[in-house]
Amino acid sequence: IESRKKMFRSIALITFVLVSAGESFTAPRVHVTRSSSALAAEPMTLGIFGGGTVGGGIVEILKKKSEIFQEMTGKELQIKKICVRDASKDRDFEVPQGCDIVTSYDDILDDAGIDMVVEVMGGTTDAKDIVYSALKKGKHVVTANKALIAKYLPEIEQLLNKVNDSRENPVEFRYEAAVCGGIPIIRSMQSDFVGDEIKQISGIINGCTNFMLTSMDRDGKTYDEALDEASALGYAEADPTLDVGGFDARSKLRILMRLAYGVEVDEEEISCRGITELSKLDFDYAKMMGGTIKLLGVSKNIDGKRIAAFVSPCYVTPDDSLSSVSGATNAVEIISSNLVSSTYIGQGAGRFPTANSCVNDIIALAKGDQNSLPFNPASPEKQFVNNYDSVFYVRLKYRDGLGITRQCGEICEKHGVSIHSILQNPVEKRDDAAFVIITEKVQLAAILKVCAEIEGLDWCRGSAFYMPVLREDWVR
Repeated sequence: IESRKKMFRSIALITFVLVSAGESFTAPRVHVTRSSSALAAEPMTLGIFGGGTVGGGIVEILKKKSEIFQEMTGKELQIKKICVRDASKDRDFEVPQGCDIVTSYDDILDDAGIDMVVEVMGGTTDAKDIVYSALKKGKHVVTANKALIAKYLPEIEQLLNKVNDSRENPVEFRYEAAVCGGIPIIRSMQSDFVGDEIKQISGIINGCTNFMLTSMDRDGKTYDEALDEASALGYAEADPTLDVGGFDARSKLRILMRLAYGVEVDEEEISCRGITELSKLDFDYAKMMGGTIKLLGVSKNIDGKRIAAFVSPCYVTPDDSLSSVSGATNAVEIISSNLVSSTYIGQGAGRFPTANSCVNDIIALAKGDQNSLPFNPASPEKQFVNNYDSVFYVRLKYRDGLGITRQCGEICEKHGVSIHSILQNPVEKRDDAAFVIITEKVQLAAILKVCAEIEGLDWCRGSAFYMPVLREDWVR
């Protein structure tokens, strides 16, 4: 730079002398060029486990926006290897130039030239070994595996601390795509609520079941008809148990709870009820009440020390922010002290929504972003309690008999449950004869006792069905 200044001063001086002498003069042009080596971006190499729907989406996005990503990060992102089960299988994406399709995990894990591992193969066995091995070998990890994180979060956290204890440049673990696909809920909870206090999380966090419930509500379909439609459109797996049983939503809720409250909980302890017990009858009663039914993952900060949570169908009022979320869309509402209410809505699954979140994590790491606490700080003083207060909807099928409402009232009184109202539609078929009890706010434990005792009565047909009402102020 100093030499350039001297050169320009010399030119100026010569110009002045020649002009003073009456001579015409044209200053020479000065060309400043950069060497090709200065323009070359530093490579960052990736190894991807999984060449299916999401893996292919990642490859396509990285290719499509490669120049922009290089300009943003100063790195040339290179996919060096993709590990798949069957290397001979045709791919629905173009394999990048110079990328090898491999079938051995070690081809990526033992490659010292690979900087980052992207795990989108799913499962909790081989995927666990891959993630742990990659971290131990000093490779950054990006994953979309909610089941793995929900089950092994404390172990992953301990391994990260151990690996990074003596490292100058820490190994990073990113998992934005693990919860709600394309919605950036993880990043938001890591950065946007650090000065806030989260009081409640309520989320539609499974697209398959929300699609089914929309069909049952809007189109009047039965559970089986809605499931067949979801399967035909690819929203439901061949075995839909994880979705319709609420277990997929429970894994996501467990992760969000750690981020929100710092509380550790075994996901098996979280009350989980899916949509398999719901019937068209329940939607008829929901409409009578003016609202609808959604499968929600809900967690509540009871008193700053106790955290309650559940996954269950819930009655939702028509003016609720979650009421109008339809189809396979996901939504998460966070109620907090400072921001009051924040709702995130978007695509919760699919090739490009999930791949987009993975790519965002990849770009963040390529830019050098660091997060030493990917799960936010733990709060050992907070305790999970498997009980919660709510207004409840209880549907009971019955045989004709005397004293049914009297017996229900006596049992509710016995267990401290106050009845708000009793609803009954005209009976069109004897097999569908049912009525609904709406309670005042009461603990889940009391509702379970009421249901168990009523189920033992001669007139009660089958199991009682109950679900919480999402808002305490549901009556307008």
